[in-house]
This record gives sequence, C-alpha cells and structure tokens, in this order.
Amino acid sequence: MILRQKWRKNQLFSPFVIELLIIMFIVEFVKGALLITILPVYMKTGLGASAFIIGWTLAAQYIGDNVLRTPVGWIIDKLGYRTTMLTGVLLTFISVILMATTSQYIWMIVGCALLGFGTAPLWPCVITGTTEVAGEDGKATIMSVVYMAWLSGVGLGPVAINFFVGENHYSTAFRLLIACMTIVVLVALMLPRKSSTADVATEKVLTHAKVQKAPLAQRISVYLSEVKRSMSVSPLMFPAMFAQTFALGILTPILTLYAKEVLKLSSFAYSMFLIAGGAVTVICLVPMGKWVDRRGIRPFLIAGFTISAAALLLFTYAKSMTILYVLVALLGIGYAFIIPSWNALIASAIPPEKRGAVWGFFLTIEGLGMIVGPIVSGKLWDVYGYHAPFLMSGSVLVLLLVLQMFISIPKKGMVR
Repeated sequence: MILRQKWRKNQLFSPFVIELLIIMFIVEFVKGALLITILPVYMKTGLGASAFIIGWTLAAQYIGDNVLRTPVGWIIDKLGYRTTMLTGVLLTFISVILMATTSQYIWMIVGCALLGFGTAPLWPCVITGTTEVAGEDGKATIMSVVYMAWLSGVGLGPVAINFFVGENHYSTAFRLLIACMTIVVLVALMLPRKSSTADVATEKVLTHAKVQKAPLAQRISVYLSEVKRSMSVSPLMFPAMFAQTFALGILTPILTLYAKEVLKLSSFAYSMFLIAGGAVTVICLVPMGKWVDRRGIRPFLIAGFTISAAALLLFTYAKSMTILYVLVALLGIGYAFIIPSWNALIASAIPPEKRGAVWGFFLTIEGLGMIVGPIVSGKLWDVYGYHAPFLMSGSVLVLLLVLQMFISIPKKGMVR
C-alpha cells in the first residue's frame, strides 16, 4: 500500500503533468497581461479607441473561447494532447504577434478572437490530462495544484507586465509575451501524441455510432434532451450563471482604464493595487473552500455577494487611496467567498452520469456573460462616465444576492 501511494505521488508530478502545468501558468500569464493590463490602455492611448471598441475587442476573446468550449473534449479524444494543445498555443502565439504589430482596431479584434480560439483547449486538456494521471484518489490534490498554477498566472501576468510597460511604450512588453509563447510552443511539442483515454473514446464512439451518423440537427436535439433529462435544477440557475460572469465581465475592460485615466496611477502603483485584491483572494481561497464543505453553501454566497457588491458600489466614490485599498481588499475577500461557494452550487446541480454534457452546457451559459459584459461596460463608460460600469457590476451582484435565495441548495456543499 505504501509503495502504491509513493508511485501515485510520483505520477502526480510526472513530466506530462508538469508540462501541462507550465503551459497553464504561462498562457494564463500572457492572457491576463493582455486582457487586463495592456490592451485597455494601449488601445485607448496608443490607438485612440473608444471604451466601446475596447469592450468589443475583449469580448471577441470570450466569443472565440466559448465557440470551442463544448467540442474541445471530443477533439482531445480524437487527436490527442499534443495536436490539440499545440494547435491552441500556436493560435495564441499568432494572436500575440498580430496584436503587437497592428495599429488597426479590426485586427485587434481578430487577434483577440484568435486568442480565444487558442486558449479554448487549455482547461479541457489540463483537467483531462492531470485527473487522468491522478486517478480517483488523487483528484483533489491535482486540482489544487492546477488551480494554483492558474491563479499564479492570472495574478502575476497583469502585475509583472507593468514593469515592462513604459509611458505609452509597449514594445518591450509585447516582446516578453512573444518570448513566453515561444516557450509554451516548445513545451507543447513534448506532450504525448495520444491520450491514454483513446480506447475509452473509441468505445464511446462505437456505442453511439447511430447517433454520430445522424444529421447534425438530430445530434443536437439528442444532446439537449440528455442534458434536460439529467438535470433537476431551478430555472433561476441559468440567469444566475449568466449574471455572475456578466458582473465580472463588466470589470474586465475598465479596471485598467480607471486606474490609469481617473486615478492616474503609475504602473508600479497599479501593480500594488492588483496585488492588494488578488493576493487576498488567493490567500483566502483554500480556507474558504474548506469552510464551505463544513458549513454549507448559502452563508458564503450571501457574505460574498454582499461584500463584493458593497465594495463595487462604493469604489468610484472613495476619496483617498487608503479607502480604495481597503475596498480592493474587501473585493478580494468577497470573491474568495463567492468562488468556492458558487462552484459548489453549480456542482450540486450536475448529475455524475451526465457530468460532461451538463458542464459543457453550463460553461456555455457562463461564457455568454463574459462576452456581453465587456461590450456593455465599454458603452456605459463612453455614455455615462466611469462610475456607471462599477455601479452596474455592483447592482448585478445585489440582484444575485436576492436571486440565490430562491435557488434550492443542498445542506452540505459539494465543491467539485
């Protein structure tokens, strides 16, 4: 038994898993640096784009990601990890080069759409590959490592890139991101050609041969019927899932604009701002997840939505930097409450026998919120000023605070 546990521990950190984690970290680093720090200000000051155009540009990334979100699992089974991931990182590489060299809005939008297509395989590849290696006994451990790689990349990207951004000079920052993507391509070349789940995939294909040979419309109908039959969930869950990501999507294109144009923060000061919120979230995330398991979902949803909504509604009216830092920290704490409890709420509605189909359906709904949010945010900024997007995001969280009261929740949280 001891030897088996040691072997399993070694497998968790095999070269294959480490390669996937490196790709996860660097790609999220690049994506966070682009979407949160570089593009909003670069397009505003360097290209003279309106906030509405910036919102559409960032939304293009989420559209590209959402289009491929459902079929990527099937692509992994058919083509393997190396081909799927390599195709994705090459598209991401091309998108970074395109955004670094163009000075036209339309090509920026195309670049962001390519970024979405390129990053779409990232989570399915990493989750499928690492959990396959970990097995049933090691899933919790490997998932914590995956989330650590993801959060580190998402958090460090926007912060670190500020040190390479001069006063309206972005060439050094873009060169760094291109160098990062070069490393990712090389790592992706080392991934195995085929997943070890290929036999399982083949068996599934043979089992469902009649369905696969059916016309596309019939296959879609069968898919939706299976999803509907397998779920027992409040109809309010669907608008709630959209609203949760919509509130977050509203903030994406305007956080950096607000820091640079309204607060007049330097790159270093803005980095400290991001750290104040991000570090608090990362530090609180694990203990909050454990408490959700022990105490249940509802109290943490209520606390999270209340704290985050209050911070956002007050944010643009704060008169001192000290108060702003406190509000940013509170927003970080609020999302540390929301992330594990919201995941637990969604997981409680997913039947194990239809996990893949239902997750794909849910992720598509959530993805729509990230598409619409930046578009609405840019228009609000242009028409009503910088207060409006923050007030809208806070108001949506207040709506969610009320809405979740009418969604039935199991007594004990089941964090996936």
